[in-house]
Amino acid sequence: MIVLDHPQGSEDWLQARVGACTASRFVDARGKLTRKSKNGDVGDPNGDAIGYAWLLAMETIAREPLDDTFVTYAMRRGRELEPYARRLYEVRTGAVVEEVSLILSDDERVGYSSDGFRDEDGLVEIKCPMSCEKIGAVWESPETAHVEYLDQINGGMWITGRKYCDLVVYCPWLAPVGKDLFVKRIHRNEEAIQALEDDLVKFLRMVDRFLAVLRAPAKMSGNPKEAPQAPRVANAPAALPTDIFT
Repeated sequence: MIVLDHPQGSEDWLQARVGACTASRFVDARGKLTRKSKNGDVGDPNGDAIGYAWLLAMETIAREPLDDTFVTYAMRRGRELEPYARRLYEVRTGAVVEEVSLILSDDERVGYSSDGFRDEDGLVEIKCPMSCEKIGAVWESPETAHVEYLDQINGGMWITGRKYCDLVVYCPWLAPVGKDLFVKRIHRNEEAIQALEDDLVKFLRMVDRFLAVLRAPAKMSGNPKEAPQAPRVANAPAALPTDIFT
């Protein structure tokens, strides 16, 4: 793997991700229609997967980020809170977190923006949601708190080879009741990671197919030298009257 230290959100970080299928969008890459095909596989790619594949194909050709890079208030707030969440996690768990940025596969086709390495075998994935409903659901149903991020977490363990990931949900609003930091450890599941890898291989084949379409010689219908002329309006005057503005 290739480990880069560009700050997340920086121009260098955005450029390094160009054309790579990143873990935060593995759920889109795996998007399937609900119907099943005759061979038992889940059906065809849905709109999220198809749209993301076209995006990566065009980024590969353009060599510049084409995804929507608009930073919302929630995204900016999350980046601002992340260092505080990491430090509080270290204090309460006694862990030392090594800050890293973007990790790419050797062929640079898949990547994972990590929020930190813990020890020799661990990852840290930090979330700072603004939605009160989402934060409440974490504490009401801690057993399912990781489900929304599971493809991203499994993808991080797949790319890095690490054995577990601590999901950290930080909400300073809940400090008065001691619930400002939620931590859940997700252990490596080889079966789930293999299923993820299989789906991503299929997705990257779709990206390659779209690349082939874009790189194929352009075909134009008709003779470009004989472009149609604009139709004339019946009984139109040859020129405007000279006194039209007087």
